[in-house]
Amino acid sequence: MRDQRPETTRSQPRNAVVIGGGYAGVMAANRLTQGENVTVTLINPRPTFVERIRLHQLVGGSHSATHDLRDVLAERVHLVVDTATRIDAATRSIELAGGGSLAYDYLIYAVGSHSAASDVPGAEHTYPIGTLEEAQRLQAALTELPDHAPVTVVGGGLTGIETAAELAESGRQVRLLTGGVLAATLHERGRRSAAQRLAALGVELLDGVPSRVRAVEPDAVLLAAGRRLDSALTIWTAGFSVPALARDSGLSTDALGRLRTDESWVSLDDERIVATGDAAAPSDLPARMSCQAAVQVGPQAAETVLALIAGKQPDRLSLAFVSQCVSLGRRDGLLQLTHLNDTARRTYLAGRPGAAIKELICSGIIWQLKLEARFPGRVTMRLTDPARRRRLAAAGASVPPVAGAPAARVTAEEAR
Repeated sequence: MRDQRPETTRSQPRNAVVIGGGYAGVMAANRLTQGENVTVTLINPRPTFVERIRLHQLVGGSHSATHDLRDVLAERVHLVVDTATRIDAATRSIELAGGGSLAYDYLIYAVGSHSAASDVPGAEHTYPIGTLEEAQRLQAALTELPDHAPVTVVGGGLTGIETAAELAESGRQVRLLTGGVLAATLHERGRRSAAQRLAALGVELLDGVPSRVRAVEPDAVLLAAGRRLDSALTIWTAGFSVPALARDSGLSTDALGRLRTDESWVSLDDERIVATGDAAAPSDLPARMSCQAAVQVGPQAAETVLALIAGKQPDRLSLAFVSQCVSLGRRDGLLQLTHLNDTARRTYLAGRPGAAIKELICSGIIWQLKLEARFPGRVTMRLTDPARRRRLAAAGASVPPVAGAPAARVTAEEAR
């Protein structure tokens, strides 16, 4: 049940803690500094901010994909470099891996997402790319590999495409296995353009059911159709999941482990806990895991906390999409325009203009984080997907909690 204890004094100092220093968490922490009498603390396992949308560039050697967290955080945000291991809602405290605990009055759960564990036999021979540490491990492995050695990328979503293109452009011999449709979230016209660019870079593309991976060996991949393909190094981009912190803490989660909330991002269990980003499931209708969603919903989670502190009713979430971007090496890219509900339009922009816009967006997000740090609330994006409202109306009563359900995986297409 939610904590129904009333606020005593609106001017009373409050301690707000954010778990997670990704796009949503940093935006939330910076927006919280609008509260004049609110102490803001951010817990993150490392002192760096990771540009996950550039991890394929880190692997290819064209970008570090990291920034000092202090460069994107407001001065008022206290940074704790540690890992949260358990949330105790009853005592309003967070247990830390480094020892001890941290108390909170309000908590924003923004732990993000990571690569999903594969159940394919031999998965231990693969190299995921969903986190900084995974990307660094992959980069190190590539430096030990001759340029002519065959590299296999498994997963035909945007992450797989970007990784394959980046490596092929650098001179690697790359094969891309989609296991189904290449770039399923793009319009057919954009998909065709991406395939043409991959072919021009020399990427061997295998798609459809016959390209599904049945097993992985240290030097090969075995396909469902029975083929054995030589692979000196196999990169796995076929899925993402979320940390188990909420589920392990006894909070209500969906099948993937995302914290279940109402349409204001408030936990169904406790109104002092607010979730945002990849690890949140508002009304059991979570958004696509993406940076585009994170920079919208991070500030909204903070505004929910500030409204609760002030004794006001929080606003319902406002979230929509306008495009999908994919880099195809350093000289090519594709901007796919979308409807507000994230379905692809016919219109896309490819080639060098697409690459320029992709780079502008990546750089612009860092600028947006820094702007929020200096001037919290100055720039606010409010997009609304009317289709979501229709789905909510059709759903009627909320779905019963599924806390403790077995972990599920989300496809790479969903995770972009």
